[in-house]
Amino acid sequence: MAPDAAGRAAIERARAVLRETAGRLADAGARDEALARFEQPKALLGVVPRRPRMRAIGRAWRLGALLLQADGSVWETGISTRVAEPGRPQHHTASVEIRRAYRAAAIAGGFPMGETINHGITPIELDERLLVGAGPLRIRDGAAWVHWGKDAPVPLERYLDDLGDLLLHPPQGA
Repeated sequence: MAPDAAGRAAIERARAVLRETAGRLADAGARDEALARFEQPKALLGVVPRRPRMRAIGRAWRLGALLLQADGSVWETGISTRVAEPGRPQHHTASVEIRRAYRAAAIAGGFPMGETINHGITPIELDERLLVGAGPLRIRDGAAWVHWGKDAPVPLERYLDDLGDLLLHPPQGA
């Protein structure tokens, strides 16, 4: 679907707003988080299993459903893991063991203790796909909207202002 003039303008405005927000967060030194790819290496010599690891692919600010990078590019959030000692397998529920494996992969990838890592993330292309996509960032009726969970869509500018402000001025004790 080729975008009409209103669609093209909305895509350009979304790009500009994302870049402006990234600049504001960078200038303020807002806390960002690591982006990583979970990798399961092939077995050594086809026989010896190797441990999975997280490979760093950048940094971004977490803004709810969006991960915003310094250049204004944006990712859809996925899985968030805090780097901590993984402990030993205890045969708990599958979800507990999966989180343990993610922590071990983060350590194997060289991430420091306490770091928050976002993985299982999907890039959001800032182009005509926003007109027909079902992701968290969409263009509808000539404007960019963020859809997060079951909440009603929020205009992108208001969404970034609200979540950016929370990142810059977190509530006391957060």
